[in-house]
Amino acid sequence: MWSPGETLPAGTGGSENYTVGQVRELNRRGVDAQVVTVGLGSADGRDGFPGIPFLALARAADVGRLDGTVVFVSEFPHVATVNPPFQMLHVPPPSLRGPREEMRSQTRDRTPIATSRFAAALWARFLDVDIETIAVVYPFAETAFGTHPRAGRRPARVRVLYAGRLSPEKGIYTLLSTLHHELITELADDGIHLTFTVTTAGAEKPQGRIIHRMLATHSGISLVTAALSPTAMAALMTDHDIVVMPSNSQYWHETFGIVSIEAQHAGCRVVASDDGGLPETDCGAITFIRPDDAAALAEGIRQAIALGPVPPGQRDRATARFTIEQSVDQLLAVLDRPHQPTPAEIIEELETLGRLPSPMPPLSSRPRSTA
Repeated sequence: MWSPGETLPAGTGGSENYTVGQVRELNRRGVDAQVVTVGLGSADGRDGFPGIPFLALARAADVGRLDGTVVFVSEFPHVATVNPPFQMLHVPPPSLRGPREEMRSQTRDRTPIATSRFAAALWARFLDVDIETIAVVYPFAETAFGTHPRAGRRPARVRVLYAGRLSPEKGIYTLLSTLHHELITELADDGIHLTFTVTTAGAEKPQGRIIHRMLATHSGISLVTAALSPTAMAALMTDHDIVVMPSNSQYWHETFGIVSIEAQHAGCRVVASDDGGLPETDCGAITFIRPDDAAALAEGIRQAIALGPVPPGQRDRATARFTIEQSVDQLLAVLDRPHQPTPAEIIEELETLGRLPSPMPPLSSRPRSTA
């Protein structure tokens, strides 16, 4: 289930890739699965995902007529379902009071599924439940990232790619500051020529439009159109040496970081913030840095350059981790296990226990000993 009134956009984020990839793999295994949208008819983004089954509903309440297992991928108002539903938790809990209460209401009757151990702990605190009640189903890199041939390298040229959305929380401003840091500018004195490429992913959002206009005039940035398919993104990544993920940690924490595993499958070195779920994306070719720190990002890029190209054997080992097969195996294991108490059921049980009379009379009413 995708959010009511929202299209499923191609090439804009990990949640979309995660959803479509799992639907594709489930159908490949003979398990009927589809993406369900609300209120948009056939103009719901399906044109960007050929071969993926879509179902368009007119109203959110129509979810109650679906006779299969419902997995809410993004925000969706509380609705009754035929079978116990699940909720994917792709992002951190909201920070503002109003959205926080709304999110608690939405998820109260759904079995939560996080995308990392970090995210599970974050949501367990938010929902006030034991972390063991939240399952973890890791994202994956599509097969194309591990199989696409890498482009030939030019001596003394290092190609750096930022493939995140054009939004402050993804660290785009940290990257811009890094471009002017002496640790980067002095590389030219050593005969190393760096190129920086940024995609237009997220440029359709209000913040993204502002950042896009700024990047379009920046002489140190090559701006390229966002890739809309795994094959196109794999081709872009294999044409670069380093992928940077300088995610912000002031008010945003990556719950996983699918770009990191895609890049490592593609044979790139990754420089990423040591924050949130990103440490769980280590496939053997990643350097972690302090978040929100332009100097740390510059030093991380220099370390990646010093390490040199990822050897073919190391790339092969990376592609054995976080595969689509592993992810869907985890998902099916969660869907098939006996029903686990939802956050609402746990709270209801605790409240019921609290209302029960005490098995022991109060101390003041107990008979005093005559010894």
